[in-house]
Amino acid sequence: MLKPAPMPVRVWDLPTRLFHWSLVVLIVCAWASFEFSDLVGDKTLLWHRLNGYAVLILLIWRVPWGLVGSPSARFATFLAWPWTAAAYAVDLIRGRDRHYLGHNPLGAYMIIALVAVVATQGTLGLMATEHNYVTWGPLTALAGSDERSIELAKWHVWMFDSVLLGLIALQIAANGLYRLIKKDRLIEAMVTGTKPPGSYEDEDRLANAEISRPLLRAFVCLVLAAAIFAGAIKALGGKLFYI
Repeated sequence: MLKPAPMPVRVWDLPTRLFHWSLVVLIVCAWASFEFSDLVGDKTLLWHRLNGYAVLILLIWRVPWGLVGSPSARFATFLAWPWTAAAYAVDLIRGRDRHYLGHNPLGAYMIIALVAVVATQGTLGLMATEHNYVTWGPLTALAGSDERSIELAKWHVWMFDSVLLGLIALQIAANGLYRLIKKDRLIEAMVTGTKPPGSYEDEDRLANAEISRPLLRAFVCLVLAAAIFAGAIKALGGKLFYI
């Protein structure tokens, strides 16, 4: 039996928490900057496009951070084999308590799904043209035609309304159930960076694990992500700003 930790345990570093909540804010702003663009006089959806660029840069940032970030943020520590996630799901159904400091095996796949959907939607936006032909993404030429680019715009909206919102609702419901039933403070941990004393499956690997100069590492990763994003757009013949 695992020995409970005597004090709150540090698990999520500041850059990882900022990534999480920044992505939440940007997704909300993506919706608002589209829905209320006429109200604020943004006919070319400039703020929506800038918001989309920020989302994609943030997702690119998560890749190097998953390699050089703190242990709880690294892919090697939370990506599990499908059968491991399935076994965790079975234990969850049977009521067997298995607590994790970082992402549990099932939650890791939920995070991957959310990131994949957001990345797909953002990429579609880069190739989309609005029906009024007033605004378009920097890579619309890759769509092949105006008709196909407009169709991609429809898929861009559909991904948000029918897929992403569903996954977000599922994530919120899962976090709520974990809080009520398993007393696992997942949301609080992503705010404070710590979890209460307890017995955790991954405690030996993640408890209070620190890295040197996390903010500097995160900044370098951000600069790299922005350079990769801008470089990719240019290499593909696109232009980020046309007004």
